[in-house]
Amino acid sequence: MITRHSGSLMFTLILLLTGCGGSEPTTGNSAPGSDSESTAMPRSTATPGATVFIISPTNGATLGSPVAIKFGISGMSVAPAGSFPANSGHHHLLIDTELENPDQPIPSDAAHRHFGKGQTETRLELEPGRHTLQLVLGDGNHIPHNPPVMSAIVTITVE
Repeated sequence: MITRHSGSLMFTLILLLTGCGGSEPTTGNSAPGSDSESTAMPRSTATPGATVFIISPTNGATLGSPVAIKFGISGMSVAPAGSFPANSGHHHLLIDTELENPDQPIPSDAAHRHFGKGQTETRLELEPGRHTLQLVLGDGNHIPHNPPVMSAIVTITVE
């Protein structure tokens, strides 16, 4: 038996389900049937030949903590998060991880550091041991460009 109260609850649920069924924008870069196919975000186009790179430390360096890291960029410019000038983005530093999904915003956690104010250097406390560092340029929404603008991986040892 459907009461007036349960009937309006059911109507609300149906309305929510149909009203929220709009499709997310996709880029067409996902494999058919993949989880990211329906949740892909629009991506900014990278300038052909654009690069980001780690100026220092150099690959294979052994150093103490805190580690001073300087970022470089060529072919595009640095702009703060939330802004969308053409041919721009801001740095994200991946520490001991890799870019999981270029169609999604880069996470913000200890392994994915955001430099959304347009910073081009940082000092990080890192545990002793071997670490990998990689830069990824993200647009105003922290989404990697298409194609992703990523540095070579730099491996360092912290004493």
